[in-house]
Amino acid sequence: MSSQRFTPEFKEEAVRQVVERGYGVPDVAARLGVSAHSLYKWVKAVSPNRSEQQSQELLEARSEVLRLRSQLRRVEEERDLLKKAARYFAREPE
Repeated sequence: MSSQRFTPEFKEEAVRQVVERGYGVPDVAARLGVSAHSLYKWVKAVSPNRSEQQSQELLEARSEVLRLRSQLRRVEEERDLLKKAARYFAREPE
């Protein structure tokens, strides 16, 4: 009953207008003569799976936490060293 009316290039361009250029799906669908339902399906097909996206964001957040912990440890060591040096130089000469 339904035949493929749109080329893959046409679909890619329609999706690009929604995803990259930020146009609304109803606007793009009306302008291109496509049903909004079809365009939503095309966008969903190229969008990463929600769980995949969340796991990627979680992985990035974990690596950022590890990097920041390492940086904090280094800064604390530098601070402690400077405190010791300040105490040493603040002493009155004997």
